[in-house]
Amino acid sequence: MTKKENAFQALEKIFHEPSRLAIMSALCMATDGLTFTELKAECELTDGNLNRHLKVLKESQVVRVKKAFVDDKPRTTVFITAQGLGRFNDYLEALADVMKQARKALPKDKVVKTVSNGKEATA
Repeated sequence: MTKKENAFQALEKIFHEPSRLAIMSALCMATDGLTFTELKAECELTDGNLNRHLKVLKESQVVRVKKAFVDDKPRTTVFITAQGLGRFNDYLEALADVMKQARKALPKDKVVKTVSNGKEATA
């Protein structure tokens, strides 16, 4: 099979979920990790949703969760692992390939460009 045929297969399902994509993206930008509270705010998730997604990511060994007490208060900090960084980078490259293929397949004469608010742009 060619690279073109494998592009979709290279998309890791673990990252291909909007909330986990947001979590991984946020963690990539945080070299010192993010606290649970910071990650929750950054990704606009509830405590329960964030916990569920972190469990999946932790089981896949792409994030590490550190629990500690700071000033007698519990603090949970989440870090991306080296393996997670590599796998997420591979996912982003595969996603870029898929998007490139999709863009090439679009009929140029029938595509209506829109602006960020969803309205048609004027030419």
